[in-house]
Formats: sequence, structure tokens, C-alpha cells
Amino acid sequence: MMKLKNYIYGEWIEGSGNGTQLYNSVNGEKVAVADTEGINFEQALDFGRTVGYKNLASMTFYDRGEMLKKVALYLLERKKKYYEISYKTGATHADSWVDIEGGFGTFFTYSGLAKRMLPNTPFWVDGDTQKISKNGTFLGTHILTPSEGVSVQINAYNFPVWGMLEKLSTSLLAGVPSIIKPATPTSYLTHAVFEDMIESGILPEGSIQLICGSAGNMLEFMKDGDSVLFTGSASTGKKLKSMPSIAQHAVRFNMEADSLNCSILGLDAKPGTPEFDLFIKEVRNEMTTKSGQKCTAIRRIIVPENIIGDVQNALVKSLDQVKIGNPLSRETRMGALAGKDQYREVSEKIDLLKTETELIYDGKQELIDADYESGAFMSPKLFLNDKPFEKNISHDVEAFGPVSTIMPYKDAEEAAALAKRGKGSLVGSIISHDEKFVAETSWKMASTHGRIFVLNRDNAKESTGHGSPLPTLMHGGPGRAGGGEEMGGLNGLHFFLQKTAIQGSPDILTAITKIYQQGATQHFSDKHPFRKYFEEVEIGDSLETAGRTVTEADIVNFSNVSWDHFYAHTDATSLNGTIFDKPVAHGYFILSAAAGLFVSGKKGPVIANYGLENASFFKPVYAGDTITVYLTAKEKVNKGVKGRNIPSGVVKWLVEVVNQRDEIVCVATILTLVAKKSPFIQLHTNTIQKLLNGLTENSERKFGMMSPQMMVEHLEEVLRNGFGSLEPSDFPEIPADKLELLQDWIYTDQKIRPGAQYPLLKEGEKPELRFKNLSEAKEKLIETLKEFLVYYRENPQAEHFHPRFGMLNKEMMELFHRKHFTHHFEQFDLV
Repeated sequence: MMKLKNYIYGEWIEGSGNGTQLYNSVNGEKVAVADTEGINFEQALDFGRTVGYKNLASMTFYDRGEMLKKVALYLLERKKKYYEISYKTGATHADSWVDIEGGFGTFFTYSGLAKRMLPNTPFWVDGDTQKISKNGTFLGTHILTPSEGVSVQINAYNFPVWGMLEKLSTSLLAGVPSIIKPATPTSYLTHAVFEDMIESGILPEGSIQLICGSAGNMLEFMKDGDSVLFTGSASTGKKLKSMPSIAQHAVRFNMEADSLNCSILGLDAKPGTPEFDLFIKEVRNEMTTKSGQKCTAIRRIIVPENIIGDVQNALVKSLDQVKIGNPLSRETRMGALAGKDQYREVSEKIDLLKTETELIYDGKQELIDADYESGAFMSPKLFLNDKPFEKNISHDVEAFGPVSTIMPYKDAEEAAALAKRGKGSLVGSIISHDEKFVAETSWKMASTHGRIFVLNRDNAKESTGHGSPLPTLMHGGPGRAGGGEEMGGLNGLHFFLQKTAIQGSPDILTAITKIYQQGATQHFSDKHPFRKYFEEVEIGDSLETAGRTVTEADIVNFSNVSWDHFYAHTDATSLNGTIFDKPVAHGYFILSAAAGLFVSGKKGPVIANYGLENASFFKPVYAGDTITVYLTAKEKVNKGVKGRNIPSGVVKWLVEVVNQRDEIVCVATILTLVAKKSPFIQLHTNTIQKLLNGLTENSERKFGMMSPQMMVEHLEEVLRNGFGSLEPSDFPEIPADKLELLQDWIYTDQKIRPGAQYPLLKEGEKPELRFKNLSEAKEKLIETLKEFLVYYRENPQAEHFHPRFGMLNKEMMELFHRKHFTHHFEQFDLV
């Protein structure tokens, strides 16, 4: 039987004790042993604070986001084995999907958020700059940096994969190293996923550690800057939070605990309505998914008192249809609890509920390919609390299994009051098509709920469900639920970040934040900023434009083009009592005219206008006024590129428009998509000729088997085929999905790998030389390159077949050949 090793201070270490036996929830067989005896927890924490923190905190937010994506892709390729292990926890395939691929999805989501919204720096500027002094020479802002400590993450047994990854997604992205402590009963599944994360080699040393078994005295060694994320019972969480090492060192503590979540059926949702049917289905799903072992499961079913019998009958009928048993059986819809200990704990809570409320449904389902004695199976249990404002047991006791209680209400006031008697919940749902009822109930119950989920006929098809926390929305709740907050998009990172106010001059704040601040030094040069690639743009790069005098004709013409005939622009007789002395130029005309002054007309690295932010107009511009524009590079945002887009980044430019009196009339931030420098050779005849001049018969190759002349002839042949007449029917067909990925690859900065097979040659076959010497081959290559360039200038819409990439248009063909030339020129160290 496998003994789970712990990954501590960069090593796999086996505990020195007997450990805890872990069992298969379905058949009771032993699966593994978890043991942490002999581990030096103080050393583990120090390793994270030093090695882990140094490696993670030095990375940029953008790079950490890319790291999350790589890890998720690596795990996704190995998901089959995780499913095979997950069945042993009692989870069905659907349960496992939520846990396993839901966890991977959280990594993907945070990777996407980082690459779209976070800077390519190790710090993050939070909020706007505040002008503290009258003349703007003293400013203030805030930056966020990784908290200098280690995060101990204690997870529950119900989601051994998602529980780990949803916490790691934010801590790793924030740059904080973590020690994962999964719940012991299902830690063998966490261990399998964690093992592959380490094997991938993607995460820097010290960024994550794992202990499977008891956490011993680890929390006694917590220090300033450390944090604890806890998911489990409220009683355990409160004990941990009150430890002297936690309280005295101001250790950040986030708790996600018990939650008696409710679902409210609206007064309008009578039997026969879509909402009634949706309600029954949602409650059944939440009672049986993961065998009810979800912190977000519906524990209290709040329904109008006049249809309580209808709800009971419909729900009992629906629960009767749930097939329970071995998760490996295709018929099974509900598996087992996580183990016998969990079964006993839920049974104790059921007995407590029986002291005040009536058990009205005790499922007697026959198990599929399993038995109640060997496995930890429990059929659904449904209680009725006929006086929910008097009998409090339903609002106090949570049976963490397939158990829920029906209770009646009279009106929206009572429905909200019952929802709040849970004393703090992760989620409450309202199923109704009555907007007034939903709004009134939501406002009243919001103060005790972390999330309110509304379901009706309009959103049912796309709804993610009552019990599904989403990475972009907060997961947590007040009161009994622990008062914690996890995920919530980028807000989830704040728990791990130190917020620091920065004060200084515009130049100082620009230097610290890497964002240009108004009033800082501008850098003017002869080269237009729009002629620079993304890597070449420096914060503070500036342009002062020529002036343009606005005319009455400009205002009239813009009105006619835009159809904006607002009186202030067109009717001089209507200006009495306004802020204008005479017809004023349109604000959007000022922006348009400014763009006309600062853009560079020639084709260059700027690909497109990407957006407009914070446009403000301060003074009117009249006919006869002359405007001048100051354009300054304000901020650079790295950008992940998908599909067939040129690798690029976003540059934010500060646009300041002034009049002839040097008064600011308009300030805006425009965003441009700017191409990054390509690592591949431009297809210019002069460039290629110059590089070829360095190639001789004696040039040594770095890889491959080609001679210099063979390489040049190969380039010429492939280039000619790029505007020749290769027929698709002469080559094996490439599957559509693979072809799409191959064509997407053309747009990336990934190089052709050494040893790639030329599709026109069989393996091991060498091309025959066609020219008498290297000099003639070079001449022929330049001649063919000229023909290639002329052909596509004259036929810009042409498409030609490539045996590896299918039909390629002009852009794709040029991108491929740039990669191809670079590959072979690097082969002989010419570039």
C-alpha cells in the first residue's frame, strides 16, 4: 500500500510514523497512508519565506499568469488518471469533473485575467494618482506588492483538487509561496495532482509545498507577513484563528466555514410554471451532487406555505429517481460520502435534526454494484420544519451530506427573514419570475449572504447553478460562513498583497510606478513614437505636434458627418444662459482632430486603435482657436495573443490638447495595439543578400545534415512553392482541428524546431543539387525572392497550398517564410 510522501523544502520526504490509513469510500479497501511525523515544519515555513518568496516575487504578474496557464495545460493532459483516483473518494464522473477540471479552469481564468489586466511588473499600481499639492509637484498613489511571507492553505475533503487549485490560483498569481495541507481522507487525490505539478518543472523552487496528514505544530511558527486560508468547520477555524502565533503576529486569516445555504421558491412559482420545475431540479441536484458534500449545497428549502405539499411530493418523486452506487457504473448519479468517519458525523447531525423536525423522506434506494456495509453510502434525507420561526434546529445544525429541510413562508418579508436565520451563508438562491419579489428579497437578505443566485426561465439554459462558485465572483460569506473572501476575480489577490502609499514628485512616481504622471519629464526625439515597436517604446516618450486652427467649416462639416446637431454646435441664437459664447467645436471633433495631428500615416508597428479611456473636456474650443497636441507614452501592458494575431502589446498614450493660450482643453488616454519586434528575418532582398554574403562552402552548421549550398537551394525551392502550384491531392490530408492549430502557430514567436522533416522528402532522403555552385544558388534564391514579393504585391488576395499548413494567404505565407529563412540562417549561424 502506498505511503504518501510530503514535498517539503524541495524534497519528497516520507513521514517516520505509522500514519493514518486512507480508505476507498466505495468498497472500504485501503488506498494509502498519510504521515507527517518527523517533518520540521519550522524549516518548511522558512524555506517558503526565503527560497519560494524570492523566486515568485521576482516574477512579473504577467509571467505568473503565463505560468498558471502552462501548469493547467500540463495537468489537463493527464486528467484521465485523476478521474481514476477520484472515483475512490466516492465521486461520480460528474462530481469529479467539477473538482478536477473545475480546478484547472480556475487556473485558466486567472491566467487570462493576468494577461489581460495585470502589468508586466512585479508590482501592481492600484487606483488613480492623487494630486496632493496645488501646482501638481507633489503626488500620491498606491502600489501592491507580494506580502513577504508564506501562505498555509488548509483545505476540506470534499474537493481535493479544486480546493487546492482555487487557493493556489490567487496566491501564486500574487507572488506568494504556499504550503498545501489537504484534508487527510482524500489527500491521495490531491497528492497525485500535486506530484505532476512538481514533475512539470514549471513552478519555481519553493513556490509550493505539500503535507499529507497532520499539520502538527506548524501554525505555532507563523510570523508577520504569513497568511492562513482555512476551509472547514467553524469551530476548528475559530480555534486556529485565536492561536497566539496568529493573533500576536497579525497573520492574515481567511476562513470559509459552515453554511446553511437556502433556496427560496417565489410566490409566483406555482406547480406547472417553469420556475417550479427548475426549483425541484435545482434542489435535487444540490442535495445529490457530491452526495451533498458541498459547502454551497442547499440545506434549507424555503417555499410558500400554500404549496408546501406540492413541493414535498415533487421533490420526493425526483429524489426517488436518483440512482446511488459505485461511481464507476454508468447508471450511478450519486456516489458515496468521503468515508465512514464522514458517514458517522452526518448521521449524528441527522439525529440532532430529528429532535425538532420531522424526517419526511428517507430514501431506501438499492445500491448499484455496491453495498451499504462496505462503502460510505447514504441515501437522501428530507426533513420538514413546520414552524421555522420557532424551531431553530434547521438554522443551527448542518448535516454535511444529502440532507435538507423544507420550511414554509407567507410573504417576501418572511422569506428574507428565514434566509437570514442561517446567521451567514455562502449562497442563497431565489427561483422566481417576479422581478419585484426577487428585488425585495435580495436587498433584505444580502447582508447575510456572500452570493445571491437568481434562476428563472430566462437564464436557465446558461445558468451555472446555485452551488457553483466562479473564479470571477467572490466565494465566501459573513457570519457563520467565516467572513472570508476567495477568488472574486482580481480582488482575490488583495489578501496576499501589501498595499503601500507612495508619495513624491511626478518624476519620482513615474520612476516607481512605470506609469507616466502628468508633470513628469517628457522625452522628445526625432523618431515618431508610433514608429517604435512595443519593446522600444519608453514611458515618457513624447511628441509635440504642429498646430491646427479650427474653422467654422470644421464645426459644420463635423455636424453633418456625425449627425450631431446639438444646439451648442449649430445654433448661435440658443446660447443665452449657457456656458458658451458662440458655437463650440464638438468634443469628439477635438479628439478626432488631435488624432489627425499625432498619428503617423505610414505603415509601422502600430496595428490599431485599441480603445479610449478617461476623456475629459475642460475648456470650449471655438472657430479661430488653434489646438496643439502633446502625446506621451503613459503605460505599457503586455498582451497574450491567441489565434491569428501578430504578437503585440498595448501602449496607453496620454493625449493633452492645448489651445493657443497654452490652456488644456482636453485630456484623454488612448490605447494602441503595438506590434512586438519579431525574432524572424524580414523578407527584404537587401537583408537576405547581406546575410547570404556571410555564407561560404566552409560555413559550419549548428544542426541538421544540409551543406550550405543544399540549404540555399532548399530555401529557393520552398519559396517558389509558396507562389507555385502544389496540389493538395498530392499530399496526405491534415485533420481540420490540427490544421487550425498549425496555422495559428504561424502567428506565434515559436521557432521551427531543429530536425523538422521537409514534407516533400521521405525520411532519410536528401535533395539533389540543382545548381553548379553555391554562388549560383544564392543568385537564384534572390531572384526567386524578388518574384515572390512582386507576385504577392500584384496578387494580394492569392492563396497557395503548403503541404504542412494547408491553404495560406499572403500574410500567412510571408510569416511562414520569415520563420523558415530564420531557421536555416540560424542553422549556419548567419543571424
